[in-house]
Amino acid sequence: MMRMGMKVKRRVPNFPGSISIMLARKGLLPDGFLLTRLAEDQNQPNRSHTRSLRARFITKTGSCNVVHKNIREQGRFLQDVFTTMVDLKWQYSLLIFTSAFLCSWMLFAMIWWLLAFAHGDLEPRDPDNDSGPVPCVTAIHSFTSAFLFSIEVQVTIGFGGRMVTEECPVAIITLIIQNILGLIINAVMLGCVFMKTAQANRRAETLIFSRNAVIATRNGRPTFMFRVGDLRKSMIISATMQLQVIRRTVTTEGEVVPVCQLDIQVENPLRSNGIFLVSPLIISHTIERGSPLYDLSAQSLATEDLEIIVILEGVVETTGITMQARTSYTPEEILWGQRFVSIITEEDGRYCVDYSKFGNTVPVRMSLLSAKELDQTRGIQEGTSETHLQGWGLVRAGRGGFRRGGRTCDGSAPQPWYAQSEKQEKDAEQKGKKKKVQLEVIGRQVEEEGPGDMSD
Repeated sequence: MMRMGMKVKRRVPNFPGSISIMLARKGLLPDGFLLTRLAEDQNQPNRSHTRSLRARFITKTGSCNVVHKNIREQGRFLQDVFTTMVDLKWQYSLLIFTSAFLCSWMLFAMIWWLLAFAHGDLEPRDPDNDSGPVPCVTAIHSFTSAFLFSIEVQVTIGFGGRMVTEECPVAIITLIIQNILGLIINAVMLGCVFMKTAQANRRAETLIFSRNAVIATRNGRPTFMFRVGDLRKSMIISATMQLQVIRRTVTTEGEVVPVCQLDIQVENPLRSNGIFLVSPLIISHTIERGSPLYDLSAQSLATEDLEIIVILEGVVETTGITMQARTSYTPEEILWGQRFVSIITEEDGRYCVDYSKFGNTVPVRMSLLSAKELDQTRGIQEGTSETHLQGWGLVRAGRGGFRRGGRTCDGSAPQPWYAQSEKQEKDAEQKGKKKKVQLEVIGRQVEEEGPGDMSD
């Protein structure tokens, strides 16, 4: 028997994961999306106790986490009613949709009832006597019948029991106005519903990003990487990837800039941000001099106050509407010394993607120093360049390429090969002495006499 007072621990199931499994069984979620999320949840370390609540501008789902307060000029939203109605939530849009029709029907029902009352159509008549005056609208005897006639006119139902006669010109004018106003209301409301159902962010729901980003060594340099994939077979045309770092900075004058946006260059052989999203891709950014992540190390990553925003833009192939998918990565979601596993295999002449490994990473050997510290240990100092004479052959120009002969500069701002020679010539002119200058020619050196011996 269980002792009295003993606490029984019950394992609470993962509520979002249970909901995803239930929706996938009913066919409301793709299987690939479910496998991706379950795999990432399984490999995600438990940081619920150590993670502090840190505000972020873009949530993982792509929505903007910004609240606007104390807006005094509320009338600006009414100047663009259509956009305001499209941006509203569905419950408010349906409420406005229903209220607009009910109010218009009720308004014109009141007008039709007043016309009938003014013309005397509401007075009781003998049904056997047809010699009475011709009414403005037939078969209107109360406000209820006037309301039904207003609905028939605006919705163009036309049951045939009530109709406007040529007795009252005001009734004809009212009929025209109600028809025009009804068409305008229909166009606006149906347009809002169509725009809300065909919004481009619906297409972004099938674009997935890896839950975590990684920093690993690629081609000898620290590289920031994350993975993006498309669950649909339809393509995203002219897809471009944009990365921005949002961090709090302080200027040289002491001004605190709470939101400083810095662009990050995406690595692409074509030197553009365009991507061909035919299969999941690993988007990378080489951390080098000029990068906002140049000073980032494994130790400072946990305390760094930054947020990396990822924006994917493109044109939906089926609809031609420009869409945008967004996500962000905070320091808690950036794994140092990790690398994404391969998920693409070739089977039977086709490429197969295993989405169950979409967010899986493996540890790799990597230094805990920042890219700046690594450059300093390799002898690459800021603002200095070390030059030396090279003979015949290929000379490495920085990190990017090679050239024949000449000098090379290890700094980010290379100096021309003739800069030091011109400086030496100026010193020789001032002193009036002989001077030997080394010219960069192929495989030889040339001696020139200084200006002091020109007369000889």
